[in-house]
Amino acid sequence: MTSNELIRVIINRLKQIKILILIGGASIAILMYMVAKNTPAIFSVKSTLYPLTAAPDASSATSKLTELIGGGGNSKTLSDDANVNIEEVAKSRRTREAVVAERLPAFGNKSIAIILIEEYNKNKSSLSPVIQIPSLESDLYSTGANLFATYYSVKFNKNNLLEIIFTSTNEKLIKPGSLVLIDKISQFYKELKIKKAQFDFDFTQKKVDSLEKVLNKYDNQRIYLNNTTLFVQPGKLQYTVPKENLENNKLLVLAQRNGAASNREEALWRKQKVTPIIEILDAPEPPFNVVKPSNILYGIIGFVIGCLIFAIFSLSDIIYKYLNFEVKKKLSGPVVQISPVSTTA
Repeated sequence: MTSNELIRVIINRLKQIKILILIGGASIAILMYMVAKNTPAIFSVKSTLYPLTAAPDASSATSKLTELIGGGGNSKTLSDDANVNIEEVAKSRRTREAVVAERLPAFGNKSIAIILIEEYNKNKSSLSPVIQIPSLESDLYSTGANLFATYYSVKFNKNNLLEIIFTSTNEKLIKPGSLVLIDKISQFYKELKIKKAQFDFDFTQKKVDSLEKVLNKYDNQRIYLNNTTLFVQPGKLQYTVPKENLENNKLLVLAQRNGAASNREEALWRKQKVTPIIEILDAPEPPFNVVKPSNILYGIIGFVIGCLIFAIFSLSDIIYKYLNFEVKKKLSGPVVQISPVSTTA
């Protein structure tokens, strides 16, 4: 069978079964249409936050304080390496567990953890396992926190604003869920900022107190030496034992004390002026973004795929015979005829 003959056979077969192919395509189209129709819509909203926590010019403030207290400009500013990152606070497990523990009056005072589990079981695929609602609160909040991690994302945009994108298959959960998340992020961020400012102040205060004790020790040593090594002779010069080493050590500790005092004043300034206010620029208000597959588009794609599948299935025997014939022809090779050998007596 040549290729031209194969094409003619295929065309004839397609003409004979065109009704069957159309029925098969329509069946797949209806199936795809129902799948798209039963696929839940995904709602999402973007909230933009601006944390009013711009750090002051610590270097300039510290230099001025150092000049005022005579530190000689050798003090070091407080390290910013441990600054609180609001993005990490938003992604933390502590924040997620606090969010899912909140109860929403619009949902019969159910906790967000239970709402998320019910939504998951409602919209899960047939192959996914059902999540049972744990009886213990700790297990419930842990399970809810793991689910909640897939419902939102947090990142800084190019304008250094914090963007929170919250998604859910339940439109009623979008706004209250976003507001609870924003509230917990703000609360924990404020607590951590204030806690860090208090820690910096306590640390510098302890360092200043420690250096003050060392200076007092040097002063006591000097007084003791003055009282025990002063030589007095009538009509002659009075003199004492030299104390250059003691004075040098005291000056060294004094410079350290001045630097620590400068850091303490800076820490106190930060503690008094810290204002970790989270301002909502874009609130999670409707209309929300909706993502849902098109029923018509899915139906058209299903019709095309169904027609192709049924056509290929109907032509499978013809294609198989043609390929089998071609393979045998290649394997057999050309036929060589051998003439008989004649013998003479």
